Amino acid sequence: MTNPIQAMLEAGIVEATDFPPESRYHGIPTRTFIAPDGRAIPYLVRRFAPPPENFATLGFRTVAEGDRLDRIAAETIGNPQGFWLLCDANRAIWPEELEQTGFPLRLTLPEGVPGPEDEG
Repeated sequence: MTNPIQAMLEAGIVEATDFPPESRYHGIPTRTFIAPDGRAIPYLVRRFAPPPENFATLGFRTVAEGDRLDRIAAETIGNPQGFWLLCDANRAIWPEELEQTGFPLRLTLPEGVPGPEDEG
């Protein structure tokens, strides 16, 4: 008897991923590099951050001295590991870019989720 979950993965009904849905790498495909010695080395395909226009703005928060992006993410979206969502929405590669005192941090909904101004 075939494992039903494996059958769904093989049929493409269920997405196979090594990363949970809240990860920035969820849905990013993997590839395998074959090293000269024959070892298979898996790697992630390059992830391109989505354009900031894909995020509905909820508001802004001025970064205070000592603020950390993981703590801001915990306060604003309820998940400190979601700091990367703030990076994407503010076109930043490194969290430290957004931790500058006085920086107007853009707070958004997740990518593709329409904001109140987009409804209707």
